[in-house]
Amino acid sequence: MQLFLGRPKDNRDRLNREIKTYDFLDNLGIEYYRTDHEPANNMNACNRIDSVLGVLICKNLFLCNRQRTSFYLLMMPGNKKFRTKELSAQINSSRLSFAEREDMLKYLDIEPGSVSIMGLMNDHENVVRLLIDEDVLKGEYIGCHPCVCTSSLKIHTKDILNLFIPATGHQYQTVHLKGEE
Repeated sequence: MQLFLGRPKDNRDRLNREIKTYDFLDNLGIEYYRTDHEPANNMNACNRIDSVLGVLICKNLFLCNRQRTSFYLLMMPGNKKFRTKELSAQINSSRLSFAEREDMLKYLDIEPGSVSIMGLMNDHENVVRLLIDEDVLKGEYIGCHPCVCTSSLKIHTKDILNLFIPATGHQYQTVHLKGEE
């Protein structure tokens, strides 16, 4: 794996959702670093990707309420444990669970394993509420996928907060997750 500045020079064998991500970031003037890799299906693979990027990739969870009427994208450090009850109390939503694959595709144009804040560029109706753990906001960079699980990006946190999120028409809510105890 290598670290590259910006989009790939060759778009062959790249999915349209990935190219749309680069177009969106480039149009906003957001600088990003990229590495390409095999899908990360274990912690060792994730650690290698993190090492190349020089940043901890966020754990991104796509959640919904029991009725599937409210959807949430939670960004949290990968080393924190997700506790449904802890988050539910902070956002006044009971019985959170993982959203279905079809909801990921419908609202974020993302497949399981590729969930990322970048998917918010596809949520034109602002159905998905963005939740960001306070520890993610403390980092200089955010690591995420460009809507596919075979590449990862490193982007300044301030660019995500000040440029990317507003351009998607979303806002975010800061949450506090305790992590390991």
